[in-house]
Amino acid sequence: MSDTAFAFVPRAARSLKPRRTGLTEIRGPYYSAFGPRHLADLFETVGAWIDGIKYAGGSFALMPPEAVKSINKLAHEHGVYVSTGGWIENVLRFGSETVNRYLEEARNLGFDVVELSAGFISLPNDSLLRLVEMVKKAGLKAKPELGIQFGAGGATAAEELASEGTKDVGWLIAQATRALDAGADIIMIESEGITESVTTWRTEVVARIIDALGLDKAMFEAAEPAVFEWYIKNYGNEVNLFVDHSQIVQLECLRAGIWGTKSTWGRILNFSAA
Repeated sequence: MSDTAFAFVPRAARSLKPRRTGLTEIRGPYYSAFGPRHLADLFETVGAWIDGIKYAGGSFALMPPEAVKSINKLAHEHGVYVSTGGWIENVLRFGSETVNRYLEEARNLGFDVVELSAGFISLPNDSLLRLVEMVKKAGLKAKPELGIQFGAGGATAAEELASEGTKDVGWLIAQATRALDAGADIIMIESEGITESVTTWRTEVVARIIDALGLDKAMFEAAEPAVFEWYIKNYGNEVNLFVDHSQIVQLECLRAGIWGTKSTWGRILNFSAA
């Protein structure tokens, strides 16, 4: 267990970094702008519980290269990986040469992971597999982002998404399995259509994904506290979650079982054999 104040008070077991499960990836600058000084405060106080940081919405493309390098270097100094977010679906529109340059610049700026999203585009599975291969060849980790809702990822109104319909979870699992077999490191599961922008949560989708892929190969977007509380309550504190950076303390309090709500108080445990 990491060194913390009041360490004599028991809490649910948590593995130390680098972790294989129980990963917490936080959103970088997007809904709010911040740079290395704010990030340094996060790492200084709760860095033990941050495993990765993801730039959302192509936010890095608005920053000077040196600012991006500074953020990425700071993350690495605290044992935190850095992911591009799903901006490649924008880059793909401009052809293979632009994709190659994108991967080269990502590596040069200090990124570790390239997220491969297709929420706004129709991308054949073979194309996704070729992208996984390109990312790995560039010396980076590949993280496909898959979901059942077309048009996910851009804060689209729930009514508009509903009109698009959803894909079958079997299709998602088949894509994810092929991507992992091709060398993908982990699969990010988009929340829209499952726990976001829906009238009723599709909890059976989550169960099928975890059953097929395992906890260590899936990471779930948890856009609201009620969502990440549900994941921990149902799948334990070793489930991999992506949350906004503002939610890291609330999430880790739940993972550790040191605080909670009426439905989680005293329920979060993790047994580690001596």
